[in-house]
Amino acid sequence: MFVQSHVPEVMELHTILSMVTPLGKLTDLPTFKEKVRLQPNNVNYGLVGYPVLMTADIVLYKTDVVPVGVDQGPHLEFAREIVRSFNYRYSTSVLIEPQMKNTEIPKVLGIDGKEKMGKSNNNHIELAATPEETRQRVMQMVTDPARMKRTDPGNPDVCNVFTMHKVFSPADEVAMINVECRRAGIGCVDCKKRFAANLNANLEPFREKRAALAEDPAKVWDILHEGADRARTIAQQTMGEVREAVGLPK
Repeated sequence: MFVQSHVPEVMELHTILSMVTPLGKLTDLPTFKEKVRLQPNNVNYGLVGYPVLMTADIVLYKTDVVPVGVDQGPHLEFAREIVRSFNYRYSTSVLIEPQMKNTEIPKVLGIDGKEKMGKSNNNHIELAATPEETRQRVMQMVTDPARMKRTDPGNPDVCNVFTMHKVFSPADEVAMINVECRRAGIGCVDCKKRFAANLNANLEPFREKRAALAEDPAKVWDILHEGADRARTIAQQTMGEVREAVGLPK
């Protein structure tokens, strides 16, 4: 664990990679277009160049597999294109093409069920929230839109709460909800209460550890500095190879 700015080689590699990255490719990325739609009055280089920075942050450490959600798929594929372009232009194999690895739940929707979960969309569940705050957010979650009444059978396959159950709830409970929802044996309110309880149970160890770290900020900084030192050892080696490949002083 470390802070990105503690490894200045990230920005150096970002600059070098930006020289082999076509601007048109960046502006064609669906994630860029979506951000422009959401914030048309705040389109800057940081927004355009983010995929290049992300690429640098991945390949600097010789990463070959990256666990990401499907929404980041275009960015990772673009990262692979940048690596291929760099290696081809400079006749090298210094940089590694990262492969995407998805989990069983490749995309987590927000509590509104419309966008991916994120703080900028205000449709997230804060990991550091209190159990009651978490419960309140869960109770706001959108369920099967076709299920208007408690007696209406539901469809767990289109319910975001059920998707989250599959991540945080015991397998037997997931199986029960899958059956009972379809025959209206369980209502959406009860389903969300069950999920909130299971989510809080899963987050309890994290919250306890976070609280302990909050009481010892010096330890947090020690961890971050140690992580940065380990990362820079790899980063400096990679940048030495990159500089040699492009003809810069090592």
